Amino acid sequence: MPHILPPTRSCRLMLAGLSLTMGLPAALPAQSSAAEGIRALGAETRAGRPLPLHIGGRVVATDGYRRQWPGTYIEGAFRGPSVDLGVGPGAVSLRIRVDGGAPMPLVRPAPGLYRIAARGAGPHRIRVDVASESQAGWTVLRGLFAPTGTIPLPAPAPRARQIEFIGDSHTVGYGNTSPTRQCSQDAIWRTTDTTLGLPGIAARHYDADYQVNAISGRGIVRNYGGFAAPTLPEAYPYALFDGRTPAATPGWNPQVVVIALGTNDFSTPLKPGERWADRDALHADYERRYVDFVGRLRRHYPRAFFVLWATDLADGEIKREVGKIVDRLRAGGERRIAFVPVDGLGFTGCDAHPDTDDDRRIAAAIERAIDARPDIWTRR
Repeated sequence: MPHILPPTRSCRLMLAGLSLTMGLPAALPAQSSAAEGIRALGAETRAGRPLPLHIGGRVVATDGYRRQWPGTYIEGAFRGPSVDLGVGPGAVSLRIRVDGGAPMPLVRPAPGLYRIAARGAGPHRIRVDVASESQAGWTVLRGLFAPTGTIPLPAPAPRARQIEFIGDSHTVGYGNTSPTRQCSQDAIWRTTDTTLGLPGIAARHYDADYQVNAISGRGIVRNYGGFAAPTLPEAYPYALFDGRTPAATPGWNPQVVVIALGTNDFSTPLKPGERWADRDALHADYERRYVDFVGRLRRHYPRAFFVLWATDLADGEIKREVGKIVDRLRAGGERRIAFVPVDGLGFTGCDAHPDTDDDRRIAAAIERAIDARPDIWTRR
C-alpha cells in the first residue's frame, strides 16, 4: 500500500517541480526511441497516398495536423503489410496500436516517415495516440500514408459516444507512470501518459471518442503559485495555446463533460501583489468564474451531462469549493450535473501527482456517476 502524505504536504510536493511550460525543454537531448515494428525511413522516401483519418482532439489542418492540447489521436484503415506515419516538428511521445494490439511507443521522433508493420494483408486498423503534454509548443502529425503494396481504406467511423475532459495536470496524466515522486523535467515528460490517465481509461470503458482540454498548472482564476499565463477558461476557446486560433471541431457534441479545476487555484498561498486581498476574496472570485465557465459550456453543449470532480488535497479546500459550485449551479436550475469527490489517493506519480492506480480509482468514481444516469448516452 503506498504511503499517503498528509494533504498539505502532499499538495506542496505535488506541484513543487511543476514546469510552467510543461513541454520538452530545448536543452534536453534529442534522441528518440521506437518499439520493434516501427522503422524510420530515409529522407528520400516520399509519402504514398494519404489514408482518410478519423481525428480525436483539437487540431489545425495546416502542414498536416498541428496540435497542442493533450490526448490527440488519429485513426485509419488499410489493406496491406504496412503503413507509414508522418511526423512533423515538435517533441512528442506517441503510442501506436495496430488492430487493437499492444501499444508501440515512438518517443521524441525526428520529423520524417516511420513505417509501421502489420501482420498479414489485412484489412487493418491503426490508431496513433499522443501520450505527452505539449505546453511548450505545438507539434505536428502529418498523417498516415500507404506505401507501395498498401491500399487506403475508408476512415473508421466516429463513435456514437463522446466525452470531453477539462482540467489541469490531474487530467493530463502528469508523471502518472513514474516509479518515483522525485522526477527531472525529462522524466516528467517521459512518464506523462494521457492514454493511461483518466481520459484514456474512461473513453476505453465507454468506447467513446474524447477530447482532453487540460493544461498542467492552470486554474479557474489563478495558476499554480500565481504565475502569469492564461487560466484554463481563458485558453479554452482556442485550438492552440496562442490565444489567436479559434477551436473548431465539427461534429463535436459530447454527451458527457468531465471537469476538474481548482488544484492550482488553492494549492499555494497567496503572494503579495496578487489581486485577491485574502482567501475569502479568492474563493468568491473562483466560485463566480467557475459558475460562469460551466454556464458557457452549457450554452455550447445544451444536452450534455456535467461531472465536476475534486480530490481532498489542500486540507479539503478544493473539494469544498467545487461542492459549492455544484450547489450554486443546482440552485440556478442546473439538473444535468454531478459532483464526485475522490479521497484517499496514493499520489505516487511525479511531484506527488496521481499515479495510474489513482487514475483508475478516479475513473471508476466518475463512471459510477455516469452510470447512475442511464439516459445520458441517448441524448444528443
